[in-house]
Amino acid sequence: SFTMNIYLFVYDLMQFCGHSWIFTNMIIRYMTFGKDSLADTFYSIGLVMRLCQLLSVLEILHILIGIDKSRLLPRFLQITERIIVLFVVINSQEEVQGKYVVCVLFFLWNLLDVVRYTYNMLARMGIYYLPLTWLNFSLCIPLYPLSVLAKGFAICVSLPYFESFGTYSIKLPFPFTFSIYFPYVLKMYLLVLFTGMCFIIQNLFHERMAHLGTGNIKNKRS
Repeated sequence: SFTMNIYLFVYDLMQFCGHSWIFTNMIIRYMTFGKDSLADTFYSIGLVMRLCQLLSVLEILHILIGIDKSRLLPRFLQITERIIVLFVVINSQEEVQGKYVVCVLFFLWNLLDVVRYTYNMLARMGIYYLPLTWLNFSLCIPLYPLSVLAKGFAICVSLPYFESFGTYSIKLPFPFTFSIYFPYVLKMYLLVLFTGMCFIIQNLFHERMAHLGTGNIKNKRS
């Protein structure tokens, strides 16, 4: 248990460092270059962002082996949403990488993750600050739906490029008469994305009540 706690602390620390670097870099670049910095957000921080999101896949494993008590399905949906939008939609279409929606999406993701991993690190040590606890379980409720809207917008922006270039669209040769038109797959995924959002928001409210209920607040204060 102690070893696993140390491992989880190191994992949270690595994610905190990565997302803090991205978040700080975005703010400094915007203060220095203004709106011109928005168009090349992906080119300047995309590599670190991809590494952090790949590392987050370990969180699914943490839940499966029982060292993380979070619910599996909500976390799985949140992680796969980011992986699909980042690697399948944005990374595969260079024309989408320069859109402002990528900057908005990265800002929302990193703002949420800096708070979450800070809270997790302190919680591993048994330290609970009420303002940070409140922020961790409250900030995600308005920002997560905004991030889903940004993901949906990024997918819609990418559709013309997937249609033009035929990326990921597959047409099987004879004797098979089966083909996969990827823009249709993305349109169907939009339905999954917004349906999953309702489920995840419900889970976020449940977690907020569990951690910020009157009894829990008194216990953490004591």
